[in-house]
Amino acid sequence: MGCGLLRIFVAFTLMSVGGCNRSVDESCHPDDLIGLTSFKAGIRIDSSGRLGKWVGRSCCKWEGIACDNTTGRVTQLLLPGLISTDVSILQSQMKGSLSPKITLVTFLEVIDLSELGFIAGNIPSSIGFRLPNLRKLYLLRNKLTGPIPESIGKLSKLEEIVLSENSFSGSLPWSLGNLKNLNRLVLDSNRFSGPVPDSLVNLTSLVALDLHHNYLNGHLPAKIGELQVLEQLDLSENLLGGKMPVSLTNMTAVQDIDLSVNSLEGEIPFPSCSGQMPFLRFLALHDNHLTGRIPPALGSLVSLQRLYLENNKLSGTIPSSLGNLSDLRELYLGGNRFSGLIPTAFSKLSQLIDLNLSNNLIQGLPRQMSSLQNLQILALSFNPLNFSYIPNWIAELPSISKIYMAGCGLGGEIPEFLQRKAIQELDLSSNHLTGSIPSWLGEDLSQLYLLNLSNNALVSKIPGSIRGLNELGVLDLHSNRLTGSIIHVFKMGSMLPGGLLRYIDLSGNSFSSGIEQIGLGEQYGIEFLNLSHNFLKGRLPTSIGRLERMRSLDLSHNELGFNLPDSLGEMRSLEMLKLQKNRFTGKIPDGYLMLRKLKELDLSDNLLVGQIPNGKPLGDFPKKSYSGNRALCGRPLAPCKP
Repeated sequence: MGCGLLRIFVAFTLMSVGGCNRSVDESCHPDDLIGLTSFKAGIRIDSSGRLGKWVGRSCCKWEGIACDNTTGRVTQLLLPGLISTDVSILQSQMKGSLSPKITLVTFLEVIDLSELGFIAGNIPSSIGFRLPNLRKLYLLRNKLTGPIPESIGKLSKLEEIVLSENSFSGSLPWSLGNLKNLNRLVLDSNRFSGPVPDSLVNLTSLVALDLHHNYLNGHLPAKIGELQVLEQLDLSENLLGGKMPVSLTNMTAVQDIDLSVNSLEGEIPFPSCSGQMPFLRFLALHDNHLTGRIPPALGSLVSLQRLYLENNKLSGTIPSSLGNLSDLRELYLGGNRFSGLIPTAFSKLSQLIDLNLSNNLIQGLPRQMSSLQNLQILALSFNPLNFSYIPNWIAELPSISKIYMAGCGLGGEIPEFLQRKAIQELDLSSNHLTGSIPSWLGEDLSQLYLLNLSNNALVSKIPGSIRGLNELGVLDLHSNRLTGSIIHVFKMGSMLPGGLLRYIDLSGNSFSSGIEQIGLGEQYGIEFLNLSHNFLKGRLPTSIGRLERMRSLDLSHNELGFNLPDSLGEMRSLEMLKLQKNRFTGKIPDGYLMLRKLKELDLSDNLLVGQIPNGKPLGDFPKKSYSGNRALCGRPLAPCKP
């Protein structure tokens, strides 16, 4: 929701810049001149070059300045980071401090120093006494700190305050409630703490209130529903607790409510009956501690398009009235305690694109859900569905592209009807699937980005056709009964340099060969590789050093041997290296001292000899990282003998 507010703000900014060069007299009022030149003096770097043109005394001719035609006083300071040209929008930056003398420009109505990135300092404490005409204050996306001055409540003409993405702190001043003309208060992504002031309910002209991503605590104001013209309410990502006020039902104009990622408790109190909140499109209450059932009246929110209730403690059956939400596009109910069957009425959600019911106690789905012609994402993981096979009606969903059915008790083989779908992500992990990995996976699912078949009972080899998965980013086949070679995984093609493949987990199988291919193919952007608990033999190839983005490498519990390759020291992003329970011989290469990001190391139970290279990070790991080798010495083990 914060992005929507930003778009509105940017639109205003770009319209404003065009009228910045009006002038009246040749000379500037002395106070305005001092205020503006002090501001300029506080800025060390201006990538746009606008301040460099501020010369002479005719400040009304300066770029970014607008003056009143009658009085000649400066009324607007417009230096946004986003600059509109005839062909594009350019991003500029300023570095420096906001001079408190800016308040000498006492006729200012608009201050726009937004998105400059590096302006530091505080909002002057005298702002409320010195700028009585101020209507709009835009300071978002800078490095500003300190509190909002209490005096801001004296700016009776103030209409918009946008201070997003700075480092402002302290409590929100009670005096904000005095700003009766305020229609937008956007303070998100700062470090504000303390309660949401009850005085904010006096802002009867407020259209948008965005305080998300701060450290606000306490309860929501009990009378927050008195904000009758409020359209956007975002208090998400704070530390708010207690129950949601019943007065929320009185918000007749509200379109978006986001109270997610807090510690709110109790039941959902709205709507209490049909007809309330007729314009509500977006409701996010996820990641709280809400309990009870979904109120059936929620199905009367006729304009609702997105409903997020996941990760709470909601329970009971899902009300069939949700099937009345004819405009619903996204429904997230995962991570709760819902039970019973999904209502047949869900088949009426003709606009539904994304349905997430994962991590509940749901026991069944109606076949009528095959009528959801626009459904693209179906997430049912970790429910006790206990299907003996993947339901055939999924094949009748024409738009389906992402299927998550992990831990649903699925049995049987991977069904052939999936090869007729343009699937991008397929998660069938933690089930009871048997049989082989079908060859058509690599032939017909060429758009596949995620494939997770882990923790099943698959018994085949990896088919050679998997090489055709050029867009694959995540491959997880761990904990099956797979055998043979892993060579085809590392021979996958790629449409981009380095490939898209980032995550590979083939651990807990019975693979025995193919290690020599690692790093030789087109996929060298891999960041996570787990081949542990197999029967892999042979020498680690020097080509493994090509995997420079690797952060986690686990080859433990195999039968790998010979010397450790020097090229492992080239994997400078490596944070975890586990090579224990193999047959590596020789010395630990000195180049491993270059693995400066390494946080976890295990070379135990090999046949390594010689002195552990002296220095960080190798000397900082515990003894157990090196135990069980033939003849290692040196820190952290015993000193080497002369």
